[in-house]
Amino acid sequence: MSPSLDPKELSHDPRDPSPWLASYLDQSTPLEDGVKRAWLADAASGSRQYLLPLIRPLARTCIVLIQLLKIPLPRNWSASRALHSILARGMRRTLSPRANWLIMRHFHLGSQILAFIAANSGVKVQLSPLTPMDIDDLKEELFLKHDLNLYNFIINLNTALRANGSTLAPVPLDQVDFSMLEQPELHLADMPNGRLNAIDLQSAIEIFTPVYQLFLTDNDFWRASNSLQLDETIGIYCATILNSPEHLILLNNKHPLVPMSTLRAGYRLVLHGLSTEMLHCLLMQMKATQAQQRQGELSPEA
Repeated sequence: MSPSLDPKELSHDPRDPSPWLASYLDQSTPLEDGVKRAWLADAASGSRQYLLPLIRPLARTCIVLIQLLKIPLPRNWSASRALHSILARGMRRTLSPRANWLIMRHFHLGSQILAFIAANSGVKVQLSPLTPMDIDDLKEELFLKHDLNLYNFIINLNTALRANGSTLAPVPLDQVDFSMLEQPELHLADMPNGRLNAIDLQSAIEIFTPVYQLFLTDNDFWRASNSLQLDETIGIYCATILNSPEHLILLNNKHPLVPMSTLRAGYRLVLHGLSTEMLHCLLMQMKATQAQQRQGELSPEA
């Protein structure tokens, strides 16, 4: 059952405080209100409470077994189209509306953040935004393209900066380009909500991770797993542009130069999604601050 996150609906008992209400009311880290409600309700669901503890050890065992299975297979064997078809069908039929909504948002937010860095880098960087509006759009290999886009963006950005003899530098807030940032036109109410749509986000990711490994090459899976550590890289880029290194405290996926085991890829993918939501929320807050400052400059003095 989803927790009530409305202080008006949930009485506070100091002897039995609600951890969900505490997390919801806490404002130490940026997160859009609707996203926080969906995230916490998903985390408090019966699926995560009872299903995830069973799924996680089984999923990690499967990762090891699949790694052994792939030893005799051709090195470049993969079936990416089939993989994405399976993932899309699984999402539509079994994932909770909240889980599907958060996954769909992630593609939009990731594309906007890369566009933000590119626009404020001082160099021209090629972008390949991913903006699915329907779960079936994911069948176009969007999970794989999402990982490829991240690596290609870092390579293209730094190649252009080196060719220009420059590096990323702070940009005054009144000159930062926030124009690409917006809330995606995706609505929780539009997500599939049948009788079987009950699996929470974390359980779904743990299930999907060994499936992802099975249908891709070892190189693709390893690259996808380690792309999660690029959260630190993207966070540093944004912090440099905004001249706000204090926001690097939001990073939690470890150093990109120290590859981690793929066994924890599912858990780290959840952290990746949350980091993206928080970074996007922070950028939206700073966009609003810039708009207020500009409005103040245009308003006549009293």
